[in-house]
Amino acid sequence: MTARGRIVGLVALASVAAVAVVAVAVVAADDSGSTPAAEAKPRPGRPPLSFALGFRTDPEARDLARGQALYTRGDLEAARAAFAGRDALEAKVGLAFASWPDGTLDRLEQLAKLYPESGVVQLHLGLARLWARQGDPIAAWQAVGEGEPDTPYAVLAGNLLFPKVPRGLPTFVPSFPAPAEVTRLPAGRQLGALRTRAERGGVRDLLLYGIGLQRVGRPVSAGEVFEQAARRAPRDVEAQVAAAVGSFDKAQPEIAFGRLGPLTRTFPDEPTVRFHLGLLLLWTGRVDEAARQFRLASQTQPGSPLAGEAARYLRTIRRARS
Repeated sequence: MTARGRIVGLVALASVAAVAVVAVAVVAADDSGSTPAAEAKPRPGRPPLSFALGFRTDPEARDLARGQALYTRGDLEAARAAFAGRDALEAKVGLAFASWPDGTLDRLEQLAKLYPESGVVQLHLGLARLWARQGDPIAAWQAVGEGEPDTPYAVLAGNLLFPKVPRGLPTFVPSFPAPAEVTRLPAGRQLGALRTRAERGGVRDLLLYGIGLQRVGRPVSAGEVFEQAARRAPRDVEAQVAAAVGSFDKAQPEIAFGRLGPLTRTFPDEPTVRFHLGLLLLWTGRVDEAARQFRLASQTQPGSPLAGEAARYLRTIRRARS
């Protein structure tokens, strides 16, 4: 792996924000290929099965999670049994994949005609096309963002469309922690608590709720909350930076840069601007420029939380290059 490839991988690990809010694990696919994924190539074997179930613990979610795990282990018969009898689209996709390669692609094509705006269907249609070497996987992955942009499936599709940059999307990192009354809650209840606080609280409560939405794979909703915070507090540097970060789109990164760049002049002594500029530069693959912004952020208000975060990213980059 090249030094740049190691940096991309380590950045994905280092991008955990300084506060413990909420997180949801989703399965990401391979990051080989180009940007966009015109040269993506399938791995040997079966295509991966990736369900974004969040914090669901209901019986259906347990069956889906079990079926996915069985499929990943190669126990296709048991996976089919776990998916059978469930009506969720994930179960229909899982059943089709558990029969790989017999009829899998045809069934996914049928599901895509029946549910053209379904993120889980279009994501897996693209994977099936790629592994079968038939049809256009990119068109299917692009359809995820068009049909269900505010879902983890859209984020996963972005990973596949832009495989040479870090997975996921950059997350706003605040200079203040989440309140203990939120972080000590079970993970599945934290987002609701943040929403309640945002409805009756101030700008910081809105920012923390936006971060929570980012963490559970709802980038559109997060961006809307950040925009609300920015409108409420036009002179609050963190609200303005969060709104810029929330507008980041791998297909159109210039929009976020166009909002964030001018803030370096408006708030020249605020490390959050330089730090997040570095973050966005990493997500566009410009590692050297990102390192320069992290150095500036670490030198601005030394000892501040954001200066410390910037220093952490610099160490990550140095380790990847060594």
